[in-house]
Amino acid sequence: MQSQVSSDSRPTIYVTADEYDALSALALSAEHRHPRSAAMLLAELDRAELCDAADLPPQTVRMNSSVEFVDEESGVRRTVQLVYPHDADIEAGRISILTPIGAGLIGMSAGNAISWPDRKGHVRSLKIVSVIPPDRD
Repeated sequence: MQSQVSSDSRPTIYVTADEYDALSALALSAEHRHPRSAAMLLAELDRAELCDAADLPPQTVRMNSSVEFVDEESGVRRTVQLVYPHDADIEAGRISILTPIGAGLIGMSAGNAISWPDRKGHVRSLKIVSVIPPDRD
């Protein structure tokens, strides 16, 4: 069973132009290896509001940000760092942008929630608790 996420229920997301370009190229290059995640990432980027890094809303998820979120159904809290695929290490809490949850987190801001499918296709309501920006731009 494949889950679909309605664009009407998703909050506005914000992405810098540089990250938009890099993530679009990554998703396009990964379409054959990771078709579902690549399509999800491209769909999110397509609806993103582009802005300069200085104009990003406070606590917006960008690449290399640390993100605390809660699964509103189970109450489970997780803190992860959103990274490019080559830096991913689930044991160390670094999740790839080319995972369903990674694609769902990009551009979100603290306080926002989104209904998003996990790897098994189960839709989860994820609420962003806090975002720590990357050390470098």
